[in-house]
Amino acid sequence: MRLRCAVLDDFQRAATDVADWSPLADDVEVVSFDSHFPDEDALAEALADFDIAVTLRERVPFPASLLARLPRLKLIVASGMRNTVIDYAAAEANGVTVCGTASSSTPPVELTWALLLGLARGIVPEANALRSGGPWQSTVGADLHGRRLGLLGLGKIGSRVAQIGLAFGMHVSAWSQNLTKDRADEYGVHLAAKEELLADSDFVSVHLALSDRTRGLIGPAELALLKPTAYLINTSRAAIVDQDALLTALHEGRIAGAGVDVFDTEPLPADHPMRTAPRLLATPHLGYVSQANYATYYGQAVENVQAYLAGSPLRQLP
Repeated sequence: MRLRCAVLDDFQRAATDVADWSPLADDVEVVSFDSHFPDEDALAEALADFDIAVTLRERVPFPASLLARLPRLKLIVASGMRNTVIDYAAAEANGVTVCGTASSSTPPVELTWALLLGLARGIVPEANALRSGGPWQSTVGADLHGRRLGLLGLGKIGSRVAQIGLAFGMHVSAWSQNLTKDRADEYGVHLAAKEELLADSDFVSVHLALSDRTRGLIGPAELALLKPTAYLINTSRAAIVDQDALLTALHEGRIAGAGVDVFDTEPLPADHPMRTAPRLLATPHLGYVSQANYATYYGQAVENVQAYLAGSPLRQLP
């Protein structure tokens, strides 16, 4: 009897198009789910008859309580090589192997700039007005050249965002808990204190991993430091920025706008206030969603399943 593999949250039904799953055809039945399971009960019911689960990033938690309800599950393949929502100890205790895949930092870098440029030049309201017969030119774009870009984080993604900012002729500052002057100098950026960065920057972009130290890092006091003409971009993790404080700042016009790709609940509920907030350019967590990344995720998922079936798992996590 063939094993069964569930591909979770395949919203675009792209998983079986961007990769060749045919090497598994004799041994594995692949079933794609294009809707998100809203809670553990729904997920436990859906996965009860599956041996393998393929999951995107950190969208679907696999806590001990869920793993205990899935005795048939033997392999989880998660995209990326870092996942904080899988209980690895519980997986091991339940005989579940966990594997990851490679992941490119290029798509989130590009989306960061799409959001930043979209906000700066009013792309969405201007495009909507043009198509609907609205006013001809209703916004005055914010300049990038000569302005200051402040980066919270100068890692793989932040450093590439910095390079593009410099290419635009921007002054770039960076801060993180562990950032040194030598590393900042390496990328040609100014090492700033967090408060200095927030107060001086015209655009602030978040590129930090979520941890106990960064959760709620940008709250009401930090948002109050931003210029009323400043823009905040978050393509990292929602919990780094206090969502209620950000909504208040947007509604009260205390910042010029925000570009957000990550949310406290995903998929975003239909009545979530982020859907209707003013001065907000929001996208449905598209940071990692690109043809090349998907080809890597699902192509290596196939390799991981093959290797597992051969008794030699690849890219095991953690």
